Amino acid sequence: MIVWINGAFGAGKTSAARELVDLIPDSALYDPGLLGGALRLLLPQKRLAEVNDFQDLPVWRRMVADTAAALLADAGEVLVVPMTLLRQEYRDEIFGGLASRRIPVCHVLLTPEETILRERIAGRVELPGDPEGSERARQWCYEHIEPYRAALGWLTADAHTVDNTALTPAETAERIAETLRSGAAGACDIVQTPEPTAETLAAGVLLFDEQDRVLLVDPTYKPGWEFPGGVVESGEAPARAGIREVAEEIGIELGHVPRLLVVDWEPPRPPGYGGLRLLFDGGRLDSAAAERLRLPGSELRGWRFVSEQEAAHLLPPDRYQRLRWALRARERSAVLNLEAGVPVG
Repeated sequence: MIVWINGAFGAGKTSAARELVDLIPDSALYDPGLLGGALRLLLPQKRLAEVNDFQDLPVWRRMVADTAAALLADAGEVLVVPMTLLRQEYRDEIFGGLASRRIPVCHVLLTPEETILRERIAGRVELPGDPEGSERARQWCYEHIEPYRAALGWLTADAHTVDNTALTPAETAERIAETLRSGAAGACDIVQTPEPTAETLAAGVLLFDEQDRVLLVDPTYKPGWEFPGGVVESGEAPARAGIREVAEEIGIELGHVPRLLVVDWEPPRPPGYGGLRLLFDGGRLDSAAAERLRLPGSELRGWRFVSEQEAAHLLPPDRYQRLRWALRARERSAVLNLEAGVPVG
């Protein structure tokens, strides 16, 4: 299990985490910030210059989950992780990666009053013997108060909050420990199939509204929007897998077998294995059918109908290319064969 202690920079996460490991048997402290420091030494300066924060590096987000799994296998049954996560898509990616390894995450948010938060930041000495470095660290904390405020909507909905305004680090740790013992801070309800160990076959279904906009869904366990669909199970017909996934994900029962639009070979890109990705035309949903859409909160947080241009800003590039050609195939009543999103043959 992982106890992820979130909150603004300066909220007291690390101090509370150090106290918490003394209260939880067979636990260890895991600071993903150390991975960021390592990447600053390992990555080319050109790559580092492209981002403002090491959290913006996809390799950091992958390493957080990979390292957590390795530590749990070697260092104990519980990892206490003090780490600020303010971008929901990064939370999705990291917690989804942990869920795919069947590692439960208890998400706790420290919420001191802002005046107290600012006092704590002002008193921080991040780098003893380096006044300028410590001042830069304090400015970093101040600059991230506004992003923290902006993130509170999804944070408070996702995490168990602990107001540590008047609490010492030891008292904060005891409060967290009590919420864990009582079950008040239960494991995040994230559903994801185990990570693939070989190439996979996946089926997605495109559904359209009366204006021919395509339906996209927003997964809780990974960044970016997606089409309804998923991995085809062993012995299952791909089109039937698409029908099953649409029913499971959005509560719509398709009364017909959807027509194939594209077959796309996705090359392996470590840590992914790639495989075949099929997109089917599920037809139009009228307004009454659209009103029947129901989302499983553990897997999907939202849905929307979008134009092709809007989809370009929501879908990862490989999925958007797949969508582009699927729409062209639909216009031509054809089936297109793609390799890495590019038509061949």
